[in-house]
Amino acid sequence: MAWIAAPAATVAWGALLVLQALLPAASVLLVRSVVDGLVDAMRAGSAGPLLPPALALGVVMLAGLAVEALSRWVRVIQTERVSDHVREVIHLKSEHVDFAFFETPGYFDDLYRVLHESGNRPLALLESLGILARDGLTLAAMAAVLLPYGARLPVALLAGALPAFFVLLRFNRRSHAWWAERTADNRRAAYYDDLLTHALAAAEVRLFDLGPHFRPAWSALRRRLRGERERLERGQAVARLGASVLGLAVTAGSVAWMTWRVVSGAGRLGDLALFYQALMRGQSALGGMLDGVGQVHEHALYARHLFHFLDREPEVVAPQAPVPAPLALRDGINFRGVTFRYPGADTAVLQDFDVELPAGQIVAVVGENGAGKTTLLKLLARLYDPESGSVELDGQDVRAMDPRDLRRRIAAVGQFPVTFHATPAEIIALGDVSAPPSRERVEAAARVAGAHERIALLPQGYDSPLGKELVDGHELSGGEWQRLALARAFYRDAPLLLLDEPTSMLDAWSEEALLARMREHAHGRTVVIVTHRFSLARAADLILVMHQGRVVERGSHLDLVVLGGRYHEAWSRTTPVVEEGLLDALAVDSYDPWSRA
Repeated sequence: MAWIAAPAATVAWGALLVLQALLPAASVLLVRSVVDGLVDAMRAGSAGPLLPPALALGVVMLAGLAVEALSRWVRVIQTERVSDHVREVIHLKSEHVDFAFFETPGYFDDLYRVLHESGNRPLALLESLGILARDGLTLAAMAAVLLPYGARLPVALLAGALPAFFVLLRFNRRSHAWWAERTADNRRAAYYDDLLTHALAAAEVRLFDLGPHFRPAWSALRRRLRGERERLERGQAVARLGASVLGLAVTAGSVAWMTWRVVSGAGRLGDLALFYQALMRGQSALGGMLDGVGQVHEHALYARHLFHFLDREPEVVAPQAPVPAPLALRDGINFRGVTFRYPGADTAVLQDFDVELPAGQIVAVVGENGAGKTTLLKLLARLYDPESGSVELDGQDVRAMDPRDLRRRIAAVGQFPVTFHATPAEIIALGDVSAPPSRERVEAAARVAGAHERIALLPQGYDSPLGKELVDGHELSGGEWQRLALARAFYRDAPLLLLDEPTSMLDAWSEEALLARMREHAHGRTVVIVTHRFSLARAADLILVMHQGRVVERGSHLDLVVLGGRYHEAWSRTTPVVEEGLLDALAVDSYDPWSRA
């Protein structure tokens, strides 16, 4: 990742690490020369013996400062580019994983781990590897400096640091295991935090006085998590203290041995200075090296969650030789023997499901919640593939098509449209990003959706920022955001239009005018509308009534009313007047008329 994101900075980073590793050894050797030169200068009464090593030490120290400054600069470049690259690969993978991934609890656990910990671990892993390499080279250089004084000294150096290393590895594993086991609890705490601070929940939190309810729940959860983490850290602190005391004892014994040698005349004062500097720097390098190994181990434990996420392969993929999606539907849509259940569900939403939707017509799909209405749209857009059976466009199975090509032939509005924060012109033009935006098409789509008049009232019209998160951003009502979503769908010149409760936030008068414009706009297109509202259903050419994953009634509004079945029963709940055997009423559905409750 580092090489892909910042190759030049990575090469410079490696070269500077080598310099940082070797300069301390040069400094230690020069300290011995300076101390011995000082002793000789005092004896000779002249500074001559001291100046060369002192100047050389000064140059090494300046070089160290320069390398440190350069390293920080290169590190910033590398950090920014690698960090952005990691985010980019997360974004790319999120775009291509199966839609099912976003509708499972495991997704939220994986995403939490990736975004809250694992996402920055590759960069930390790289840094730890660099520190490990630098301190390893420094340690080797210091061992070479100490080796003339006895082969036992490098061994003693290693023995003094090993206990701390094993303590580190042990607690890394324990800390990571605790973190992985508590992912769901941490997500729950984050959820409570969002409820108490997010604008979307602010009104209901105040109206229902929910703060005193959610704050104790957050506090209790955080108190438990905090206590467990503190107990882990307390045990680690005690173990580290014991290991550090052992390392200090080894260092003290080694320095005492060298001091005895100097006092007994077996060495010079410069040797003692070199020994002390080399021993301390060597122990510091060894400690840093072992700590680096521990950090590499820790970061690798966390980073594997990122790579597990990146290794996910989608199941909804293009075949090796995809057939092109139809530019216009001629024969229509067919569900043939389709069986489908959502991931992790025991019960199938659709079982041996068959239905035919004619091309070029507006088809309304109605029924109670959970009947499988929205599932039809998801299968049509190939967000999922069925377990068995086929979904066909003009007789061709959609699994034979490239999903991206298929979706380019579809315009859709979801039940909860996304409120993109941008200008109205930009938001509507998102309906077709394959070509440069056209202001003429933007305004035409806004007029069909009934959004033009509201946009014209904004200070900068189609160029006004929308969304309170933007500077000078304007907020819209739910119905106005829904109109923008409809305009975005109308902007795309697609043969298939999929609408899921597209007017749920509009009043009946606005809806009636919208339906008239939409019918004109949809001329020649196939429109599938999932709705609970009879005003939409009545305007359709064909109505499908779904119940428990099956189409139980089919026909026009008048046909189904006369039939006297489930549609008639739901319609009669909303209609107070019966005239000449035909029911009529202002279709204002403020509740689900398909519910028998």
